[in-house]
Formats: sequence, C-alpha cells, structure tokens
Amino acid sequence: MTPLEKAWYRPRSWSLLLAPLSCLFAAVAEKRRRYLEARQQPLSLPVVVVGNITVGGTGKTPLIISLVKALQARGYRPGVISRGYGGRAPGYPMRVHANSDPDHSGDEPLLIAITCDCPVVVDPDRHRAARYLEEHTDCEVILSDDGLQHYRLPRDLEIVVIDGERVLGNGWSLPAGPLREPVHRLREVDFVIVNEGNAVLNHPRQYRMTLQPLGFRSLDGSQSRSVDDPPADSVNAVAGIGNPTRFARTLASLGLAVKLHPFPDHHHFAASELAFGDGRPVILTAKDAVKCRRFVAPGVWVLDVAATLENNGMNAILDAIEKRVTRL
Repeated sequence: MTPLEKAWYRPRSWSLLLAPLSCLFAAVAEKRRRYLEARQQPLSLPVVVVGNITVGGTGKTPLIISLVKALQARGYRPGVISRGYGGRAPGYPMRVHANSDPDHSGDEPLLIAITCDCPVVVDPDRHRAARYLEEHTDCEVILSDDGLQHYRLPRDLEIVVIDGERVLGNGWSLPAGPLREPVHRLREVDFVIVNEGNAVLNHPRQYRMTLQPLGFRSLDGSQSRSVDDPPADSVNAVAGIGNPTRFARTLASLGLAVKLHPFPDHHHFAASELAFGDGRPVILTAKDAVKCRRFVAPGVWVLDVAATLENNGMNAILDAIEKRVTRL
C-alpha cells in the first residue's frame, strides 16, 4: 500500500486534510452518474454487476466464478464481461480463451475463461462488450466483473463485495478515503457480500463470503495435492492481489509456516520474483498463476479456492437472477 492508502484505513489520519476535495469528488461522481444513466442504451439480456464502492480488490472474481458455475448447474448459459484491467488487447472487444495472453486479456478475465466453460469478453466499454455477447454467443445472462460505476451499462441486479477486514476504511470518498461512491450507495444495491470478517453494514440482504481452499496443484499441471497434504510445512506465499495478507492467513489456517511476499494488485511477474533460494516451495494464488505459467519453474504451486456464501446466500442470488432471466 502507498502511504495514502494506509492512511485511508486509519480512523484519523492526515488524509482527512483532503476532505474538501472528497466533497468535490462525490459531487462530480453523482453528476457523472446521472449524466451516464440518462444515456444508457438498453440490452436484450439481463445484466448482473458484481462490483464495489472502494478502491482496490475485494474478492469479486472468485464470486463471479462461483456464480457462473452455480448458474450452469441450474442449466443457464452465462457470459462474463470485464474491463480487462492490467491487459491491453490489440483490439476491442476481445474474446478471451484459455490460451489467451494475459498481457492482452488481463489476469482476472483469463482466470475466469480457464476456470469456467463460458464466453468471456473484455473491453473498457462494457456496454460494447455486452453487445458482443448478445450478438456472437448464446449466453442468456451477462455477469459484469466490476463495473458498478460504469453507468452506461444498464443493470438488472447489483452485487457489492466488501473486504471484511478493511471494510469501508475511514468512510470518506477519494482522495481523503477509499470510497468511489458514498456509503449510502449501498442502500441501493440488491446484495452486499462481505468477504471474510464480521462487518455488519445494515443491509437486508447481506451475506458473508469465505474462500474455501480446494487443493494445491503444481504450476505445470503435473501434480495435485489435497489441502491436507501440502507441498511442504514451510512455504513462500506470493500474492499480487488486493489483500495479500488474507492469502497468507489462508495458508496458515492449513497449518503452514508462511513467509509472505506481497506484490501490487495485477502485478506482472518475472521468473526471478519466484526464486528465493531457500529451498521452500512457492505458493501462488490462482489469479497470479495465469500470468506465471509462461515460465514454469520447479517447486511452484497454486492454491485453488472457491467462494462460498453463508446462510443460503448463493441460492438467494441465483433465485434473483433466475427471475430476470425467465422474464425474457
């Protein structure tokens, strides 16, 4: 984290000196929203936006993957759109396949394409990406990975994912705090998902999400191990995600001694950044692994996880989506 980002997550800090700018930011963001909403163009398919109101990663992509698989289990054909953050495609919209270059697609869309048997399209213009899915695939419902503030995109359901540890920081909008939109925006969304932690945000449809470890696999795909049979008792954890310490705690919960090597979210790795010379295996997140498979090295493993929701939360979301799909 930068010094400013660290300040956002303290109750009182020097970042509050920027409060006048935050008031201006919030006012401009609200005017921008109304302007873009007035210019929305309808889509023929229902759209479910999974986003957040804070800067940084909160765990949206694991939830998207679980939603896609759950919809498929119910017999539906979902498609996914994304901005493709961290990638730069030769042209847009770009259809992402399992063998796509992460430098073109971005890491999260590629992970979705590898993990889920569904069409994935990246485009900074999410409305154009949605149009592509409508015109070139047989999907029945579109899930947008992020894009809550992309108000040119019409939406039928909004799901906000909150980091249960950092929550909403000091509660201020940018630049004094981490909020892209004011806290009261949460009252408008359909579901609030809290990733770990026990934060209570006073929303009628709030559910706690946990990332359940599924098992280990070698980066080259030649080996796999259960969570009860890790590659070693002491490991190097490498994570270029929104909250790397959560990944380290997940590994520690499996009984491992962990040395964490955090990197910025969406970091582009070099092979040398996975070599520590201490004989301990390296464990990556699945999101980072899609960028590292080009330089497969011995002793590098991936921990796969799955997002689960407590209190029947997944079925509640699926039922809400199903009502939109069956209206077509």
